[in-house]
Amino acid sequence: MPKLNEIADNEGARNKFKRIGRGIGSGKGKTGGRGVKGQKARTGVRLNGFEGGQLPIYRRLPKRGFVNPFRVDYAVLNLGALDKAIEEGRLPAGQPVDEAALKAAGLVKTSAKLGGVRLLAKGEIKRAVTITVAGASAAAIAAVEAAGGTVTTTKPASAPAAEA
Repeated sequence: MPKLNEIADNEGARNKFKRIGRGIGSGKGKTGGRGVKGQKARTGVRLNGFEGGQLPIYRRLPKRGFVNPFRVDYAVLNLGALDKAIEEGRLPAGQPVDEAALKAAGLVKTSAKLGGVRLLAKGEIKRAVTITVAGASAAAIAAVEAAGGTVTTTKPASAPAAEA
């Protein structure tokens, strides 16, 4: 067991500090590794994207893509996590489960941008649960009903686009 006064870093664990601007013989003297004069030899340089007055590439290239302002994101809840929470006693076994209970149990985080909770079929559920969520996948609904429970969705499923 080493003594406290014998403890040292492993070889090569720390880089040696470069003493710059201490004479020509040091190899980092005079300009201190900054080359010669000009803006980049000074402190406080911010030249990212600057092309010497030429129109920068980020302005020459066209914008692409689209961000849908009406997109609705959901907090995801998997069946395995739901079953585990009931098993651990964080959710009541015989009681109906809604989004407020899921948030109180720490299973989902909700915010103003989220459109509610969406139940997905990852994992398996072994007990009957009555759950009310904003949305659920078909496989999740089938798995809950196969276990003897029911799923109620508060938002209607989006209808497929009508064919022209």
